[in-house]
Amino acid sequence: MSKRRKKPIKGKLGNVSEKLKARIISLLNANLTQTYSTARIVKKLGFRQKNINKEIPKVLHSLEKSGKVIQLTNGTYKSAKEPEFIEGIIDHVNPRFAYLITEEEKDDIYIKTIHLKNAMDGDHVRAVAAPPRPGKKPEGQVLEILKRGKSQFVGRIEFSPRFAFVVPDNRRIHQDVFVNLEHTNGATHNDKVIVDITKWPATDSSPEGKVSEVLGKAGENDAEIHSIMAEFDLPFKFQERIIREANDIDDEITAAEIGKRRDFREVLTFTIDPEDAKDFDDALSLQVLDNGNFEVGIHIADVTHYVRTDSKLEEEAYRRATSVYLVDRTIPMLPERLSNGLCSLRPHEEKLTFAAVFELDAKAKILNEWFGRTIIHSDRRFTYEEAQEGIETGTGDYHEALGQLNTLAGELRKKKFENGAVNFETSEVKFKLDEKGKPLGVIPKVRKDAHKLVEEFMLLANKRVATFVHDMKKGKEKNTFVYRAHDFPDPDKVGTFAQFAKKFGHDLSTDTAMISRSLNNLMTDIEGKPEENVLQQLAIRAMAKAKYTTEPMGHFGLAFDHYSHFTSPIRRYPDMMVHRLLQHYLDGGKSVSKEEYEPMCIHTSEREKRAAEAERASIKYKQVEFMQSVENKVFDGIISGVTEWGLFVEIVETKCEGMIRMVDMNDDYYEFDERNYRVIGRSNKRMFTLGDAVKVSVKDTDIDRRTIDLNLEKSS
Repeated sequence: MSKRRKKPIKGKLGNVSEKLKARIISLLNANLTQTYSTARIVKKLGFRQKNINKEIPKVLHSLEKSGKVIQLTNGTYKSAKEPEFIEGIIDHVNPRFAYLITEEEKDDIYIKTIHLKNAMDGDHVRAVAAPPRPGKKPEGQVLEILKRGKSQFVGRIEFSPRFAFVVPDNRRIHQDVFVNLEHTNGATHNDKVIVDITKWPATDSSPEGKVSEVLGKAGENDAEIHSIMAEFDLPFKFQERIIREANDIDDEITAAEIGKRRDFREVLTFTIDPEDAKDFDDALSLQVLDNGNFEVGIHIADVTHYVRTDSKLEEEAYRRATSVYLVDRTIPMLPERLSNGLCSLRPHEEKLTFAAVFELDAKAKILNEWFGRTIIHSDRRFTYEEAQEGIETGTGDYHEALGQLNTLAGELRKKKFENGAVNFETSEVKFKLDEKGKPLGVIPKVRKDAHKLVEEFMLLANKRVATFVHDMKKGKEKNTFVYRAHDFPDPDKVGTFAQFAKKFGHDLSTDTAMISRSLNNLMTDIEGKPEENVLQQLAIRAMAKAKYTTEPMGHFGLAFDHYSHFTSPIRRYPDMMVHRLLQHYLDGGKSVSKEEYEPMCIHTSEREKRAAEAERASIKYKQVEFMQSVENKVFDGIISGVTEWGLFVEIVETKCEGMIRMVDMNDDYYEFDERNYRVIGRSNKRMFTLGDAVKVSVKDTDIDRRTIDLNLEKSS
């Protein structure tokens, strides 16, 4: 009997040897930098049958002879495959895992936290990745931290009898910072502080640091806003030498300077800006020509006349690269003497400007165009509300000019959409704040004709300046210029978005030639519907991100072949570059070096991204603070995201987003259906899908992390 039983086992072992080889190679290839003893391989593979485990040494010997694995002098084994090293930036999305973001790899690389080697969010690392399994992202391990993303963190300090620790505000930093009591710099419990890292963790310990600055008590407006500024490395003030240099600028407009410019002082000119605007960097002029056509001038503050390339002001403007607009303050790119004084196109003052001037017929067709430096004398400062009233009622100062410009803007907008521009009308909010910065209300921003009027003429100037420079030279060799480019969206992202839209009953074509028109049809279809804001946000996420570059890539969203930023040099450094380059080429200058300007484009794009993130953080802070005051109210919400740990919900009334955590959905055990972006109750089969309407109330708010936890309420 025993002999008859042994034969099948031998046959079985023979059959599994190839499977064993495949399993061992898969294990070693997935961990290219590690070595394994035979016992560890047995443990990792998890076989319980003794006969199979006895085969493993033989299989390893066979794999070594065939060159698939290598046996080291200490008897351990490793894969013979050479690892491919990858560099990238860590995106530590939650405490359990992170992604490595690389330029080379199409897919982000999944890395478990235990394989991060103490790398933190934003760190530049060297890693190795295993070949991806079917349907999965490639998985990797960090080998070396090349450069720390930050050595300074902002957070709330907590004290115990023998030490203190700082809990970082940044939700992607998952370790507290240990601080010795002698290094707390006078901070008290629950203060917001800046902590400098003095020792990075070598094992599983926390980083160590010392408090370099105390920002104030957690929860107070200034402390929280200063925390955001420090978190995103935004400057708190200008250095004295920068302010002195700005104050020393001669403000006299000489006859010689006027003689170099086209004079618009006698032409009707005005500005249209928000009511609370302090700097006015663009103005519109209008005159009716003898032939019945219209001459429209887009006059932009001539910042580069005052900010010289060899000045400290220039260095500081480049370093900041953009003004940043937080909920309760502006962090300007230029000192007040320039932004609110010399370069602000205030009414009834002569101002130096750089202009794009167009002769347009009644259908806004461009018949002639001119670019160059001008001098203006603004006749009126309009708020958007005042300009809108003039457009709607046909009364008030310069109402005829406002009406005519609005008509021309309408023609420009019509052509833009006919040519394939995407009509994204995103919902934005502003806050009504008291004198201490506490939010009293959340007010959606409403865009009316006056806003669109200004926008269309700014777009026209930006488009035509870029086109003018691009077309100056015929052939392949073009003048180097700074473009504002917006690439065609990734087809995979568009496909995913189309699936989202279908869940709401909307069809979206993913055909390359049809995407723009199909998106516009979708935006029209969802207007006023509950899913409008969710789908708008998802559509924007599916788009490529706009950037500055010397490559004339075109602008997908606007359907422009060439586009630049010419119209806001008070608050954007790329516009200053555009002004200088345009004048250089108007003067007959040769093409400048791409190698010089492309790094400047990359720098300003990165600074723009940082500014946008800081602005969003300040808005989120005020949203969380406002929602603290309405914790007993039930709100209508729309599910805006579905994850394995909960449902993101956007509250319709306030546009605030919070999360219903899965652990709080206690009427059943809910499972995440990743493929269909929904959760399903295991017993009750209740489903929650992206875009579903729900009733919610505020369960908890966390000012430090700027998060809102929601309760799911029963629908009435």
